[in-house]
This record gives sequence, structure tokens and C-alpha cells, in this order.
Amino acid sequence: MAPGTGFRRSMSWLHGWAGVLLGGVLMAIFWTGSLSLFDREVDRWMLPATRLPAPPIELSLDHLLVEHAEQLAAASPLWSVRLPDARAPTLQLSYQLPGEDRVTRHIDPHSGQLLADEGSWAGTGFIFPFHFSLHVSWFSIGYWLVGAAGMGMLVLLVSGVVAHRKLLAEFFTFRPRKRLQRGLLDLHNLTGVMVLPFHFLISLSGLAIFCLIYFPNIADSLYAEDRAQLQLEALGGYTRPASGSAAPMASLDAMLHSAERIWSDADRPGKAYLIRIWNPGDRHAYVEVRRGFADEVTMNVDRLTFDANTGALLHQHWTTPIVGVQRFLTGLHFIQFDHWTLRWLYFAGGLSGCLLIGTGLLFWTGARRARHARQGRISARLVEAIAVAGCSGLVIATLAFFIANRVLPVAAAAPDQRAALEAWAFFLAWALTLAHAVLRPAGSWREQLLTAAGMALLAVALNWLTTGAHLGHSLRAGLHAVAGMDLMLLVLTGVCLISAKRIRLAQLKQATHQDDRRPHNA
Repeated sequence: MAPGTGFRRSMSWLHGWAGVLLGGVLMAIFWTGSLSLFDREVDRWMLPATRLPAPPIELSLDHLLVEHAEQLAAASPLWSVRLPDARAPTLQLSYQLPGEDRVTRHIDPHSGQLLADEGSWAGTGFIFPFHFSLHVSWFSIGYWLVGAAGMGMLVLLVSGVVAHRKLLAEFFTFRPRKRLQRGLLDLHNLTGVMVLPFHFLISLSGLAIFCLIYFPNIADSLYAEDRAQLQLEALGGYTRPASGSAAPMASLDAMLHSAERIWSDADRPGKAYLIRIWNPGDRHAYVEVRRGFADEVTMNVDRLTFDANTGALLHQHWTTPIVGVQRFLTGLHFIQFDHWTLRWLYFAGGLSGCLLIGTGLLFWTGARRARHARQGRISARLVEAIAVAGCSGLVIATLAFFIANRVLPVAAAAPDQRAALEAWAFFLAWALTLAHAVLRPAGSWREQLLTAAGMALLAVALNWLTTGAHLGHSLRAGLHAVAGMDLMLLVLTGVCLISAKRIRLAQLKQATHQDDRRPHNA
């Protein structure tokens, strides 16, 4: 298909084909990005052992952490400790032993008890990384695909604005009772115009986060000899080699108090959220303390580095203005600060992005389905199968991930193998939905929506049966994250059932219309 003549027609051609080529990837990115806004709440649902009350205001790392770390990770060159907060109430210890995968263990901040490893990557380990890497690590292809999709989204937004003549009128136009194609176009235009600033900001900030991956030549030209110097200047990445001699570690609690005092004296008050202990047990071990950003948009890189043996300050780093701009865009994208109203608005904006992309793909296929069928072409059918798999299929894959988490016994395999089985459940279910959409194009939408409704209801029931935490119990016990997950699954059930019913009615109406147009024999 040629672009056509005139600037507006060329933009319309670009808008259509860019959406067709990138629609499937963009759907996956927007869906997992929306879920990632509540990744820690998903963790509470998928990791029942971590369903703890709010952590204490003051805690002792010397008492809670050190003994467990020395037993579990004595041979690891790095202990990474994430301090608890209201959304993630456990003390998290991450480490990697030589020749093994990275491990994260949870510690009860009230009792100091090491919680059982339930063998799940959950929201923060699977859904969140999928959003920006697609879990394709080979040559960083996943990052590049997401970057191409993000740039394509900007192209789609600009070309969409140019292609539509009545942009203001489309903001107020939605005719759901009209024929299906008209309703799809109205919904596509409405979501595109109403949430346009959010979609533009989220796409642009996503590209800014990984700018050094997409534009490595800039850093290579400025720091051709020593990339570690870039880490030191931009991010404060202080390093020094291990000595090979053993030495005891000073008090981590004292280092935390020193860090908070230094930040307060510098008019940047705050509490630490992450601590890293490099070369623990070595005479040259050092402790990196990072300042939190729960009360600010910018995901600052303020950090202090202490000598692990003496507690003396070795290095301090403050976020520089240029890095601050990039980290501000990062904070706008990841929304790690505490603001529940804005978090829900982001969630609505992310789902509107899914709706925008899905309706665009459906409108494109609907406008070409009959013509391509007459011509013996499979383009429309293939794009429609991708749309089905990218919409209802992605929902089914996510629900398969949740159900596998509740069905697989914790002792069925080693923790990392069980987590991998959950991930395989996601990808296999997703592949099956694509195959189903190809083999049954006429009924795939309705059948997959009904399947998703049943699976969402099953996930809620399995959470009750395997943990005893039904919705009423979660609400009474103050387990708001678990109750929220169950409620959203029930809402999803209703949405899928209503959508399946609407599709069935539209199909019956279309069949009746075709029968009326068919000539009758006298």
C-alpha cells in the first residue's frame, strides 16, 4: 500500500502501518507496565509468607540481618539489602553465590525470622522486568525492542494527531450503539485524545531511562578509557578491590544513623531505602547507603559510602543537575514515590493505552477483513490473531501465571525451578492463545474472554483455598494488598463477561443484517 499524496494522507498511512507492526509489542509493554504500578501488591498475593503487618519505625540491621547474611551468603561478593516500607513490609536480602543465580530472601522485621523461600519471581521479579526487557536478554534484544516500540509510540501519537481533522470533536464523541467499526474508531480516538499527554510523557521518559543503552557512543566518546569514571561522576559508584584479608564488620546501624545525619545537615533529609555491602568480611569491604525518594518525584542517586570495618565515611555523592533531569523523568515513569491517587491515575492511563492500541488494531482488521478474504490475502487475519493474543491472550497468560503460583506446590522443585515453571506457564498460555486465534478467528475473542473470566474467578478461589485468606478475611486482617488483588480479579471477571456478551450481540446483529440483505427467492 502506497503512502498516498499529501502530508495528512502520508501521516495516516504511517500511523496505520506503524500501529500494525508495533501493536503487539506495545500491548505487552503497556499491560505489564500497568500491572507494575502495583508490583509489590502482587508480591503480597503471590508470596503469602510476606503478608506481614506494617514494619516497625526503627529496626536494627545488626540484630536482624548480619547473622542471616553470614550464614546464607558468606561467599557472595555483594549483599544487597532493601529496607521495609508500607508496601513491602519485609527486609529483603539479595545475593549471588559464585556460579549460581541471584537469590532474594525475606526476613521478618519484627522477629528477625528468615521466611521460607516460596519459589516465585512474583510481580517485582517477573512482571516489572518484562515491561522493559521482555525477558529477552540475548544481546539486550529485549531492551532494543522496547526502545523501538517506545520510539514508534511517539511516531504513532504525532502522526495520529496530524491524521485526524476533528481532534477536539473526537474528545467528546463516543457512539457505542453504532455499528462495531464506528464504535471502535470512536473509542480509539477518545482514548488517544483524552490521555495524549500521559502517553507522550510515558513513552518519552521510558526512552530517557535507558538512554545509555540506546546511545552508547556518547559515553564511549567521553569515557573511552574508563567507564568506571562515568559511574563515579554520574551515579557515585565508588569501588575498591578486595584485599584478601579478613576483618570484622562495624555496626550497620551506626552507619545508617551517620547517613541520616549527613543528609539532614545538607538540607536533604531522608531515610535510607537500600544498603549494599561489598566484599563483606574483607579488610577493604565498604558499605553503600542510598537515600530514599518516597517523598519526591526524582529517583535521586544520593549515596554515601562507608568503610565497613571502621564506619568512616569514604565517599559521598549528590545528584548532579544533568543526572537529576534524567532521574526526574525516571521517577515520573516508575512512580516510586508515595501518592496513591496518582498511582491509580497512572493505572487508568496505562489501561487506556491498551485500549487505544487494541481498538486501533481491531479497526484496521475490520476495515480490511472482507476485502482481504476475497483477494485470498491473510494480512487482516494475521493482524487480528495478533490483536487477540495481545489483548485477551495477554490477560489469559497473566492469569495462568497467577494460577500456577497458587497450584504448584512449594516443595515441587527447587525455588528457582518453581519460579521458572510459573514463567513458562505465562509464555505457554500466551502461545496457545495465539494458536487459538489463528485456528478459530470467528470465535476467538468471545471464547478467550470467557476463558479469562473463568480463570480470574479461579485465581480468587485458589487464593482462598491455598492460604485461607478469602476476601472478607483479608479486609478484616488489614491485608489491603491481597484484598485489592482479589477485588481486581473479580472486576476483571465482570469486564470479560460483559465484553463477551457485547461481542455475541454484535455478531448476532451482523448475521441478521447479512440475512436481510441476502436476496430471497420468490
